[in-house]
Amino acid sequence: MNTETLAPQYVRTMGAGPRVDYDVIAGFVTRGARVLDVGCGDGALLARLEELHGIDGRGIELSPQGVAQAVGRGLAVIQGDADRDLVNYGADTFDFVILSQTIQATHNPRIVLEHLLRIGRKVIVSVPNFGHWRIRLQFMLRGRMPVTKNLPYHWYDTPNIHFCTIRDFVELCDAVDAHIAEAVALNHYGQRIPFNAPWWFWNLFGEQGVFLLDRGRRTRKDQV
Repeated sequence: MNTETLAPQYVRTMGAGPRVDYDVIAGFVTRGARVLDVGCGDGALLARLEELHGIDGRGIELSPQGVAQAVGRGLAVIQGDADRDLVNYGADTFDFVILSQTIQATHNPRIVLEHLLRIGRKVIVSVPNFGHWRIRLQFMLRGRMPVTKNLPYHWYDTPNIHFCTIRDFVELCDAVDAHIAEAVALNHYGQRIPFNAPWWFWNLFGEQGVFLLDRGRRTRKDQV
């Protein structure tokens, strides 16, 4: 895909190999659910969810190439922009709204997240973690913007606008009164960190975070 032809909102992080966050996302979605995938790319996740869970799936994608590929899979995907078009969806239209590896590429992440929480009864967000120790080490030793498997672009050609850490995203959830129902951190090998830990630990050792959200202030103890 030629990323130079695309506006940044929907160019998902593209590392080598399969998207490991898809397994976690699929585990959150229930059978037969009505699902909207925002920034769905070529529709790979929607197709997977339809196969696994028989969902009623919809997608929006900014890239014409992505839309064409998704429609070619037989998926109900339209061209759209998260920063402008989510306002057109009614409240509680979907059981799940998914934003995977995309929030950092939107112009207004807080507004986008608020719309997702309005549109969906539950929201699934996956984020690359800019606070991972490998990224910190690159900054410290090389003094340059890091390039990693999950953040594979250089500073001058990246589609990402708002780099954030796991802790940053948790604070955004607080700011919009989102309840974190479940959270998973994935390590460098795409494996779940298999134990509960304070956010600072996940922020240091998790390369990605995957969050299941719903509306309402978090009720569990603050781990920050």
